[in-house]
Amino acid sequence: MTVMGNDFAIRRAEPGDRDALTDLCMRSKRSNGYDEAFMAQCAEELRVRDSWISDDHFWLAETATGNPVGCIRLSIAADGETGEVGTCFVDPDWKGKQVGRRLFGPLLEEARNRGVTRIGLDSDPFAEAFYARMGFTTIGRSPSGSIAGRTLPRMELLLDSEQV
Repeated sequence: MTVMGNDFAIRRAEPGDRDALTDLCMRSKRSNGYDEAFMAQCAEELRVRDSWISDDHFWLAETATGNPVGCIRLSIAADGETGEVGTCFVDPDWKGKQVGRRLFGPLLEEARNRGVTRIGLDSDPFAEAFYARMGFTTIGRSPSGSIAGRTLPRMELLLDSEQV
């Protein structure tokens, strides 16, 4: 499925996109003002894996010239009812241009089609307000996967047939 946007299109990620997506994730995270020491600690967690592309539901937004400007990944738990946004990043130059909001379209459609009733995520503190605008509620804190002692906002979205 390809979804057209304002000067970008959304499609499913492919194995050949892995390195460009990793670069996008790193640039997006760095744009929040994190220093190089912090970024070095996060590098492994931000590295896109082939298994994410082949096993999960991973979409990217790209320009007409094929430059990725955003990405989002949904994992679905074995129970089939619980989803997790494992990756959601937007190119720093494309923030505020509806890329993140539009990426949620195919993710939510896929989740609903598969019977997912709730979606969780661990938010970067700088992205918490964005996810709140998308309908997520902060329900607690989760330990960072990269930095000992750091916690992240744990957020959740309950799906029903009326939400967009």
